[in-house]
Amino acid sequence: QVQLVESGGGLVQAGGSLRLSCAASRSIFSIRAMGWYRQAPGKQRELVATITRTGSTNYTDAVKGRFTISRDTAESTVYLQMNSLKPEDTAVYYCYAVPVVGVYWGQGTQVTVSS
Repeated sequence: QVQLVESGGGLVQAGGSLRLSCAASRSIFSIRAMGWYRQAPGKQRELVATITRTGSTNYTDAVKGRFTISRDTAESTVYLQMNSLKPEDTAVYYCYAVPVVGVYWGQGTQVTVSS
């Protein structure tokens, strides 16, 4: 099992930046994949970015070139650097982890981008 705690959300103007953090309760070195989903009001949860155990990354088209996912295995933390934010990025952002079996989720952090 692994517990995930997100932080770093908030209110920002369009064009601004935020960095989300996802702290894991144990080492993330062997976790197969971690990443971020988001869910806007009235919409389905959307995969935003993923980073694998080998360091490979993947992004949804809507955030490519603006968001960067990274991880610090020493700190057992995954980050999502979000630049050039747009109002349509407004959502609750959830961290997830896939150790070996099952998927674990954080509680979510709200990101609001004003126009």
